Amino acid sequence: MGILIPGSAQTIVGVVTFAVVFLCMTKVLLPRINKVLDERKDAIEGQVERAEQLATEAGEVLAAYREELAEARHEAARLRQEASEQGAQLIAEIRAEGLREREAMIVEAQARLAADRVIAETELRGDIASLATELAGRVVGEPLEGVADSEIVDRFFSDLDARSSAGLH
Repeated sequence: MGILIPGSAQTIVGVVTFAVVFLCMTKVLLPRINKVLDERKDAIEGQVERAEQLATEAGEVLAAYREELAEARHEAARLRQEASEQGAQLIAEIRAEGLREREAMIVEAQARLAADRVIAETELRGDIASLATELAGRVVGEPLEGVADSEIVDRFFSDLDARSSAGLH
């Protein structure tokens, strides 16, 4: 027999050894390997389920975040609008108050001007009467002191007032 062809004793020992190793593999190692594979499969499936659950929760959180963000934007827009309206109202109130103050100042100034005009007119009439009397006295050559208080001066100013009123209107 050649080196490549074993003898019958070697073949029987090889077949028995193969059978023992095969039985050990199928009875001891294969169940352990299958058990480890099943555990890994369960772990992977559990991780997939947890990942799906986490993805669902993340989606819910994202939707809640987007909803809160939309509400916050709406609230900010409402607050901006409200502030704008309040600002416009304040500007209108300040403008109205300024107009009231301006009108009050105008009325007060007009009253003051009218009073000053009356005072100035009264003073000027007195001065004009005394100057006219003095000038008439120089022209005539006699003092005309008593004439200044007379009805002639009053009548002159009345005529002057009537002419200025007729000319203005």
